Amino acid sequence: MHPFLIIGFILVYFGVLFAIAHFTGKGADNESFFIGNRKSHWYLVAIGLIGDSLSGVTFISVPGTVVNARFSYMQVVFGYFFGYIIITHLLLPLYYRLRLTSIYSYLLQRFGPRSQKTGSFFFLLSRLLGAAGRLYLAVSTIQLFVFDQFNIPFAIAVCIMILLMLVYTFRGGIKTLVWTDTFQSLLLLTGLVFSIAAILHHTGMGLGDMVARVAESDYSRIFFWDWKEKNFFWKQFIGGAFIAVAMTGLDQNMMQKNLSCPSLRDAQKNIYSFSFVMVFVNLLFLSLGAMLYIFATSRNIPLPSEEGKVVTDAVFPFLALNHLGMLAGLAFIVGLTAATFSSADSVLTTLTTAFCIDFLRFEQRTDLTEKRKTMTRMGVHICFSLLLMIVIILFRLLNSRAVIDTILVIANYTYGPLLGLFAFGLFSRRSIRDAWVPVVCLLSPVICYVLDLYSVWLMSGYKFGYELLAVNGLITFFGLWLLVKRGAAAPEGNSIHL
Repeated sequence: MHPFLIIGFILVYFGVLFAIAHFTGKGADNESFFIGNRKSHWYLVAIGLIGDSLSGVTFISVPGTVVNARFSYMQVVFGYFFGYIIITHLLLPLYYRLRLTSIYSYLLQRFGPRSQKTGSFFFLLSRLLGAAGRLYLAVSTIQLFVFDQFNIPFAIAVCIMILLMLVYTFRGGIKTLVWTDTFQSLLLLTGLVFSIAAILHHTGMGLGDMVARVAESDYSRIFFWDWKEKNFFWKQFIGGAFIAVAMTGLDQNMMQKNLSCPSLRDAQKNIYSFSFVMVFVNLLFLSLGAMLYIFATSRNIPLPSEEGKVVTDAVFPFLALNHLGMLAGLAFIVGLTAATFSSADSVLTTLTTAFCIDFLRFEQRTDLTEKRKTMTRMGVHICFSLLLMIVIILFRLLNSRAVIDTILVIANYTYGPLLGLFAFGLFSRRSIRDAWVPVVCLLSPVICYVLDLYSVWLMSGYKFGYELLAVNGLITFFGLWLLVKRGAAAPEGNSIHL
């Protein structure tokens, strides 16, 4: 696929985003940036969350993993669905009752300022590293097929991408992102559908024939029952539920647009709609992966490999851009661009929100004028853009997939303390020694990391999967119990009576 065609699409794509930002950013103030004036349409939020949840990593990686993991990822997706129900009926009512802008303000009301800053810090760290990892993968792909053709250095490519994101999120914030994410999610789904259509065209098979071929293949196996393995059904299902609760319900990035809906009922309709769609969309991505491998096998196409193993992240881009024609190549670029920037642009806005509310205490500061708050918020937004850029370039300099994977795994560990903090706040009525909360929340991921490294030796061959997140939260929960103040109870309305 010619680089100029890809560049042309990217320019048109961002042109549309800038147009949306121009119209939605008119008259935007701090409330528009942080919470969209609580006027967002629930169905737009639901569509936008698809792109937020999938990201460019999902778009590239999920189809590729089919060769090794089969359709076992659906076990996790079923767990997600259960987790979304918990979010709908437990967390959203709490957030709306307290009228939160940053969800970590709950920790301030429940425990104190150290807990609030600890929860927000873990979010900032997780999302910064996670967004950098996703953008690194996507920009590396675009670098390989576009920027390298013009000898443009990777650092310049990253700067261009971050600058483009900064421009259209700078004024409107959440008010703009609700619309841009809807547009990007629809493009992502369009890219997925057209990729499938391109495979059908090149194989000469009808949709029904391909569905039957995928169903009959070994790729389509969903359920696995070896309890020692990472893909054991109950590990993945329970882990998926906890991932949904922690990485959606306790994540400012995922919740901020939900909280921009006018009412709790609207936000709940949004989550229910989104959860059903996500089951179907993930099944489509896995089916696409099976189709890609079936196509490559039928044409005897050698797939990208290292040391005799298929590089699964390279399979989709390699086939789409080299063997499936212009339609598939364009569909891949459309989907990858939309998935990447839909998740990454909202991160800039929510990092800014969390820092301004939780660390700069915008909601408590009466000495700051609206103009001063606006200038400060813009400065924070720019600083996070620069920080994101630096982390992506550092990933490139590390030039080791193993090191990068370790960094991203560590980022995922930080959701465990959030899970433990919110669980203790909701399911106990005890007050704790707020000053010691950061210590407990730092120790918990370290303990879990050690457990994961030595679980085979310590636990007779047992391998942790996604359920490690629940263990992480449980360790934090019991650690907080050691900090309980005798005879002190939580404020009314901030915990659940069991």
